[in-house]
Order: sequence, then C-alpha cells, then structure tokens
Amino acid sequence: MSSDPLGSETATKPASELVQALRDRSISSRELLDLYLARHRDLGQSINAVVTIDEEAAVAAATAADEQLATGGDHPPLLGLPMTMKDALATAGMRSTGGAIELADHVPDTDAEVVARVRQAGGVIFGKTNLPRWSADVQAYNEIFGTTNNPWDLACGPGGSSGGASAAVAAGLTGADLGTDIGGSVRLPAHFAGVCGHKPTFGVVPQLGYISHPSYPRSEPDVNVIGPIARTVDDLELLFDVIAGPRADQSSAWRLELPAPRDQDPTKLRVAMHLDDPYVPVGSEVGDALQAAAAALAGSGVTLTEAWPHDLAFGDVEDLGLPLISAATSPGRSDEDFAELQAIVLDPDAHPPSLQMRAKSSAMFHRDWLLMVERREANRAKWQRFFDDYDVLLAPVAMVAAFEHVHDGHLYSRRLTVDGVERSYHQLIMWTSQFGYVGLPSTVVPVGLTPRGVPVGIQVVGPHYGDRTTLAFARHIERVLGGYQVPPLAR
Repeated sequence: MSSDPLGSETATKPASELVQALRDRSISSRELLDLYLARHRDLGQSINAVVTIDEEAAVAAATAADEQLATGGDHPPLLGLPMTMKDALATAGMRSTGGAIELADHVPDTDAEVVARVRQAGGVIFGKTNLPRWSADVQAYNEIFGTTNNPWDLACGPGGSSGGASAAVAAGLTGADLGTDIGGSVRLPAHFAGVCGHKPTFGVVPQLGYISHPSYPRSEPDVNVIGPIARTVDDLELLFDVIAGPRADQSSAWRLELPAPRDQDPTKLRVAMHLDDPYVPVGSEVGDALQAAAAALAGSGVTLTEAWPHDLAFGDVEDLGLPLISAATSPGRSDEDFAELQAIVLDPDAHPPSLQMRAKSSAMFHRDWLLMVERREANRAKWQRFFDDYDVLLAPVAMVAAFEHVHDGHLYSRRLTVDGVERSYHQLIMWTSQFGYVGLPSTVVPVGLTPRGVPVGIQVVGPHYGDRTTLAFARHIERVLGGYQVPPLAR
C-alpha cells in the first residue's frame, strides 16, 4: 500500500511485540498510529470496522507516550500502543453510541472503567469499532454506521456483536480492541474473523460504562462480561491483566488473584472435549476443522477425553441460558418493543416458541427470574464438579463459519441453512451461551480455515476463575496449529 509506510507486516504484528518495539524505540507511537490511520484510509471503506476516529486526541496521546518512552526506565504495560474500543464502551470525549440511533451524537464525559484502565496503562485510543444496536446480534450492523464486512470474505459478516473489533484486529487496522460478551459477542467474532478472544470469568472485569441501553452509566448487567480481542493469546493475557480486578469503588475491600494452571506443561493438563452435540449439530466444514485440530493436539502429546457433565442437559442453554440473557438485555428494548413483547406473552400460541421465550424473558415477574437464578446456581455446581476431573473443555464456538450478511428480522426470527438444512438463526449463540450464562471463562483461538477459505476457532472453557488455565492451553493450541493468519485482503 502506498500510504502504508511501515507495511502490513508491522500492522499485523502481535500487540505484545509492538509494545516491545515501542520500548526498544525501534518504532514510535506516532509512527504506529500513522500506520493504522493510513490502513484505515486504504481498507476502511471496504471493511467498515472503525466507525469513529479522533485523530487529534490520538496524536496528542501518542506524542506524549513517545516523550515518556524516551525517558527510559519502567513504563506502563501498553504505553504507546494504538488501540480501538468497541462502540459499546463509553470513551470520554469520543462519540460512543452503543449502535443505537438514540445515542448517535452521544459523547460521554467519563470513560468506562476498562477504558480508563487502558488509558492508565498507556494505551492510545484512537477510534471506536462497529456493532449491532445495543450489542444484540451475531453481526456488526446498525442504522448509524451500516455494515462491517469480514476481511476474509467481504460478502460475509465478521460475527457479532463485537464484529467491528474482530474485523479491525484481523485486518491490522488496530493494535487490539476490547469487546463485550453476553451471548458470545467476543468469542463469535473471534471465530468468524480468525483472531483470538477471551471471555473472562463473570465478575472479574468491571462493566461500568457498558452502553447497553440509554441510561447505562451506573449499571452492570447480568451474564455480560468485557474481554480482549487480539491477534495472539499473549496479547489477550496482556490486555486481560490491565482490565481485570475490582471496580474502583470496591478496590479498598478485595483483590483479584487468579490461580495458575495446575501444571505448567499444557500436555499434562486434563483435557475434555465435546466437539458436537445432537441438540445443536455442528456443520461439516466446522466439524472437520475441529476434528483435525483435535488430532493435531493429540499428536502434540495431549490426552483428549470425550466428556460432558453427566447430569447436565445440553438443552438447558435454551430453557435457562437464553432466557437469562434475554432478561439481562431487556433494558435495551424500547417502550414500543416492550409493548409488543407483552402482547406476545398474552397471546403466545400465535407465535413460534423462540419468540415466546424472548417475550416471556423480557417481561417476566421478578419471582420468575429469581427461580431461574436458583436453577443456574445448580448448573454452576454441576460444572464445578465436572472441572474437579478436568482442567479445560474444548468445544465449538458456533455451528458454522462466516456466512453472508442477513439484516432482515432479528436473532429469534431469522433462519440459516447449514449443510442444506434450514435451522433457527438463534442456534448460532447456543455453544457460547452454554458457558456464558453460568459465568465460566472461555478463550477462543483460531485452528484453521474451511475449504472456502474462512476461519474456524475453538473454545477453551475452564472452571470459575480458571482464566489463566484457558489462556495457557489456548496458547498451546496456537503453537501447534499456527493461530492467527493475515487475511489476503490485508497483506
């Protein structure tokens, strides 16, 4: 690219390598920022991932970072790294919309806590990445900014809801990004765009400043988490270490100290796998890639055991997990939407079961929600017993790889064809919601490409507070299978 003075090789390097290059002063923050801005000018229109840029503020921050780096000595862990943020995270002085037309001109006065932590760690935040309205879809499309395209195939989406983040990271338009995940919104985009993503254990990363509805500032939703999207697992851990820990208003009372893996040798970890399930069958192209990955891991010395909690029905994700997620996202429903949902509750037989579930979950009595939470706690206990015997579980991220854009309808009204069979679109989030509604950590890492040339990722799931273990085993998968690849469009 003529306007890319340092080249795509630099732009697509891991963030951890870029941070080291900044410390070695083999590259400056200003040069790296200029590189990403130039790539945005060249690729931005075709991908449409970075939808708001504040170049003036970013130049000032990068210049200040270079001055600090020139002094030598110890520096904050992200000092000088140009980064973007999902547009669901409030960013002071920068338009932050949540993908909702109601907030099209919203400029917060205060950073989300994770954004503030990135700034304190020296990150140079230069832009915001695209998403669906209120982060509520498996794509990145909204009325304000339009559609984000997958850099591996522009006719397809990069997943959602953190799809702008995954596309920007995959195409080398940013050093890294932070996304949000309530039904898979970090993990699904990582899978669809061929990058790495980490969904932390619920509660270890503060959510204040997450824009999930118009009156968002002081609330933290159920189920949701905030996590990093990056090109390597090392990058995930670098960013996770920056954002994890108690909320500022709770930091006087507790500290976060996550356990290390049971064994530092990943081949000695107890690894379960459940790579398909008749309740949500995995499509052939994804299934083939996952089986090949399992064979490669076995060849590396890992012992893999087919296992699933014997007392946990996979279908609980539809009966319990998805309703809890629908309830948690209900503040984002407009008054008009809520009235329509209440009408469905009063006349359920006129609507399909998935729409009935969505309506009942959004309009349920508090007593009903509390009873669902009791059932969730029982399932959490089942997972805890399962992880007494295993360190991690390998699972699919989704039943399909990247597919063509579809904007009509919503998550519970669309249909999707998999291996010639028409299926409900909401099945896309069942493999991720399965672990999300019970708060388990999950790391996604790429394992290869389908025959049509789009990426496939795998989930590494662990017990509560087992984030270090899922990251460690994902790092082993990355070593064995190669991890992130640069999409041809971005080379």
